Amino acid sequence: MTRRVVITACSAITPIGYKKKDIIKSLREGRSGVKPLRDDGLLTDHIHSKVFGTVDYPIDYGFGRKDTKTMGPVAYYACQVAKDVLAASGLSQDFITSGRLGVSFSSTHGSPTIQRNIYKTFFGNLENGFSSIGAVDYLKSMVHTTAVNITRMFGITGRVIASSTACTTSSQSIGFGYEMVKYGMQDAMICGGADEYDTTTVAVFDNLLACSVDYNDTPECTPRPFDTNRDGLVVGEGGAAVLLEEYESAKARGANIIGEVIGFACNNNGGDLILPNLDGITSTLRLALQDAKCNPEDVDFISAHATATKMGDVIESQAIDQVYGSKPYVAGLKSYMGHTMGTCGAIEMILSLYMMEQGFLAPTLNLETIDERCAMLNHVPEVIETKTRIAAIQNFAFGGVNTCLLVRDV
Repeated sequence: MTRRVVITACSAITPIGYKKKDIIKSLREGRSGVKPLRDDGLLTDHIHSKVFGTVDYPIDYGFGRKDTKTMGPVAYYACQVAKDVLAASGLSQDFITSGRLGVSFSSTHGSPTIQRNIYKTFFGNLENGFSSIGAVDYLKSMVHTTAVNITRMFGITGRVIASSTACTTSSQSIGFGYEMVKYGMQDAMICGGADEYDTTTVAVFDNLLACSVDYNDTPECTPRPFDTNRDGLVVGEGGAAVLLEEYESAKARGANIIGEVIGFACNNNGGDLILPNLDGITSTLRLALQDAKCNPEDVDFISAHATATKMGDVIESQAIDQVYGSKPYVAGLKSYMGHTMGTCGAIEMILSLYMMEQGFLAPTLNLETIDERCAMLNHVPEVIETKTRIAAIQNFAFGGVNTCLLVRDV
């Protein structure tokens, strides 16, 4: 017997805001969070792309020294959004530490800022002998630093999942957390992802000729999902978390239910590790619908992965057309904040929940001339006041990993 899985709290630190009202304002007003790339004194001069989806506002973390000694920048984001969802949840401390609550959370590659410092220490002065690193540097930098810093800060003793799969990291985190609750392995899960400001990631995609370079002087004009003049992705930063709970217990304790996860699918293309694959993506979308026990026509809105790469947007458009036709509205939310990497699935789910609650859909920013190869979709050209019952959140990653989450208004 399976159980219903509901969302009872969420929080997102994004380039377009942190508090819900600020994020909604940005979406309604078409405000971009893409800014000029900051000089890091190392890679910036060698990178062609000079834009970044930046969190440029102060955050009052209020963490104690006991907690921060094992945290790099990425863990700060993760622990803050986890703190937010626990504060909003109303869960008792006894439940939080009982083992019935687990964590499914990760990042693209831990904390590159700390990793860079480690490498400098190791190799920066070899003529004077090998240097040692600090006792906690690895704990700050490791791939699962977000998940375990959350468990440490809040005394969580349940299951820990730290799936690091690039752009599908946090959508997998939510999907795996959903399965934990659905099949009775845990009663609740904190799920999400985080990634920090990092020019290393920009350099990687820049080297692959996948980054936007034509709008360096007008950062707010890129990325441009589905647009004829799109020229690549923009790397971004942020953190996001959702709290998933079993429906009956959430209802019994009077929790604020803000949505329900009704379907999840994840598969692999089984071939090329970079290029998108139409068959793999369409299979994932259909499997998610099957898991949700709903038909394509039941879905009202699709939050597309839509990174604004030349072929990625086209292949995704073809997959959406094959599975859904032109009925659901489609928007690319990365157009507002860039590609927040391991955080994007969680952020895009939360933004979708906000829009469902508020009864509107935000358009794809910078979509001025639709690429004819993407024109078969029902794009959102401007803010639309409409009720969304079911939304799909799609994400695809290097390595051929595809994910789709389906959420329903409750």
